[in-house]
Amino acid sequence: MTKRNCLSIVLAAGLGTRMRSDLPKVMHPIGNLPLIGHVLKALKNASSDRVAVVVGPEMEDLVKLVETLAPEAGCHVQTERLGTAHAALAARSSLEEPADDVLVLFGDTPLITPMSVKSVRTALAEGADVAVLGFQAANPFGYGRLLIKNGVLQAIREEKDATDEERKVSFCNSGIMGFRGAIVRDLLEAIGNDNAKGEYYLTDAVEIANTKGLKVIAVAADEEDVQGINTRAQLADCEAVFQKRMRVAAMETGVTLQAPETVFFSHDTILEPDVTVEPNVVFGLGVTVASGARIRAFSHLEGAIVGAGSIIGPYARLRPGAKLSENVHIGNFVEVKNATVGSGAKANHLAYIGDASVGAGSNIGAGTITCNYDGFGKHRTDIGAGSFIGSNSTLVAPVSLGDGVYVGAGSVVTEDAEAESLVIGRGRQVVKSGRAAEIRARFKAAKQAKTKT
Repeated sequence: MTKRNCLSIVLAAGLGTRMRSDLPKVMHPIGNLPLIGHVLKALKNASSDRVAVVVGPEMEDLVKLVETLAPEAGCHVQTERLGTAHAALAARSSLEEPADDVLVLFGDTPLITPMSVKSVRTALAEGADVAVLGFQAANPFGYGRLLIKNGVLQAIREEKDATDEERKVSFCNSGIMGFRGAIVRDLLEAIGNDNAKGEYYLTDAVEIANTKGLKVIAVAADEEDVQGINTRAQLADCEAVFQKRMRVAAMETGVTLQAPETVFFSHDTILEPDVTVEPNVVFGLGVTVASGARIRAFSHLEGAIVGAGSIIGPYARLRPGAKLSENVHIGNFVEVKNATVGSGAKANHLAYIGDASVGAGSNIGAGTITCNYDGFGKHRTDIGAGSFIGSNSTLVAPVSLGDGVYVGAGSVVTEDAEAESLVIGRGRQVVKSGRAAEIRARFKAAKQAKTKT
């Protein structure tokens, strides 16, 4: 089949007042990606050549977001909210450039899949002039019904306008439509606003196309794929579906999720085969975990790379810039931020490693922290390979320790140390025999005197 050129128009002008938010509706996140980002991602994976996004006035933040997510996309402003057809025509300048297929989608349907988008494009490639994406609704109340006769989509009938017989139809309109590029402008411009709201409805294109003798059909998608979002509750529903999809996809690629329903992913999480994830783990943005690693319960990872065979947690936190080589152990209540940890290194308990490098095979004792911030700026700590940092040590950056350095427990380290050094930075211990009983007696007498008064 000859490759067809495609323009996709994404309508994102809605404010989403029912969300009770100052944020434009399509900027709310699912899987740590704004709703419109999911739509743009699906279009890219469905080989859409060009994208035009229609936004409302004074949505500069949304425009900047689109420029970040899809630099090739162009934004168009719908200055007045006069319906979906009016919004599509706001992208008139993009329509002037020829396209074989023109798709109109909505920025608040984040679960749309490339497969569903491609089904519309396939219908156009096979001769349809207009193709509407529909779905079998579990509860069709409130949806526009797709009225089909002899395989032809005759009309889209809204709930309030439908007859009793038409309301029995469960095949409903998703709002997503495809047009043969050569006829789309004429169809959109033929849509009038002779209705109670005085708006221009994209759905009217179906009946207009039929009067012109054009081929109009409907194609089916899963109801889940076309869920729209207007409320916080619907946002939560879509998040749940997204997470379920991510969990299934992870397990299908060879990842073990011990309690799948308790693991939460970001849209860009990458887990290689034979990774094991224990219960109650959260993956923030930008996480890659290599094969054979184990993420133990109640850990939180964000912006981190975990090497093969490493063990993280339980109750560990990896923050942005954490880069762990293979077979690293990061244990309970250990936090790593903007730091590299070499192969086989360990920090098993109660430590903070920030703005640092830890050499291969080094051991970071319990209670150790890198003091990376002086109130004004961040500074680095570099620990060589094969070093041993004793428990409850404080490494005051900037400081550099060579390979094989041994730091005594409880030390405050403020100076660099060359390789194979022993570093002790603490007050000298003093032992005074027999003084413990004297001290206890003094404290007891003071407490009794206080009680009498």
